[in-house]
Amino acid sequence: MAWNDQGGGKDPWGGNRGGDAPPDIDEALRKLKEKFSSFGGGGSGGGSFGTGGKSLATAALTILLLLWAMLGAYQIDEKEQAIVLRLGKYSETVGPGLHWNPPLIDSVEIERVTEERQYSARGLMLTEDENIAELTLTVQYNISDVKAFVLNIKDPETTLQQATDSALRHVVGSSGLDDVISTGREQIAIATAEKLQDYLNVYDSGINVVKINIEEARPPTQVQEAYDDVIEAREDLERYINDAQAYSNGIIPQARGEAQRLREEAEAYKSQVVSKAEGETERFVALLTEYKKAPVVTRERLYIDAMEEVMTQTSKVLIDSKGGNNMLYLPLDQLMRSRSISRETSNLDAVDVDRVADQVLDRIQRNSTRQGEGRR
Repeated sequence: MAWNDQGGGKDPWGGNRGGDAPPDIDEALRKLKEKFSSFGGGGSGGGSFGTGGKSLATAALTILLLLWAMLGAYQIDEKEQAIVLRLGKYSETVGPGLHWNPPLIDSVEIERVTEERQYSARGLMLTEDENIAELTLTVQYNISDVKAFVLNIKDPETTLQQATDSALRHVVGSSGLDDVISTGREQIAIATAEKLQDYLNVYDSGINVVKINIEEARPPTQVQEAYDDVIEAREDLERYINDAQAYSNGIIPQARGEAQRLREEAEAYKSQVVSKAEGETERFVALLTEYKKAPVVTRERLYIDAMEEVMTQTSKVLIDSKGGNNMLYLPLDQLMRSRSISRETSNLDAVDVDRVADQVLDRIQRNSTRQGEGRR
């Protein structure tokens, strides 16, 4: 008997066929529905299969929709901004807050725009005077345009690195070795930041350069010792200049004060001489008037004044004693010295001094008279 010969006219689908009758397709479909309906609620009828299948599909679809909606919600912080790409094309830029975009349709790129980022670079640069300087610097930057930062440049770090090298080579190549290593380091950092910002603006990168710090700048190791000697000599020169400036600051005011004192003394001497000359002139004019009135008396008065002036400046005095032919020389300087000592040791007034002087002169005259009589 063949595999499909069940005997009694039955076919393998469970139906009866008489002779060569074809199998019952409807019966086979009905049995298949019954089997699937058992998964939906275990009913035995066609209606139960349809109701259970629809409930299952609805629940699955609801869950999928909830998951899809939840995947589209996202939060943006205060320091962040995001751009929305709808089917790969720019749609909008969103700020801080809670947002929702349909997943699988929109993609969101979030970037921290206010956070300062750092990039470090190190390299050998050729200066204007054909020397080599080794520099280490740090670039501080942030994002000024999130759309340009995300869409216009493929690799921001690589772009920043290449632009920094170009800017630094341009600035260092226009400066001398001394400016790069010692005196002009701050100016070079400022100029490099400005040139780097110009390059990034040309690229429309959306990067804002905040500051560039040159942490280290030194010549190559092969010439380090020679350059240290140059720096030491420069420091000595500056020290000598400072010492000279300090000495100048101290001596110049003193010299100016001395010059001012000399000018004042000269001015005072000038005033004194002029005043004395004017006084002498006035006295001479007055004397001339008196001389014209009485020439003889005026001549005698002038002679007496002249003799008085001369005698007051000599240390000896000539005295003519009465009744004698001898002239006595008195050491006037010693008399004056003894008179000054007596004035210091006593409280004599002018009258007492004149009285003492008269007594001395009287005694001298008596002694001279006695000597004259004895000789006779």
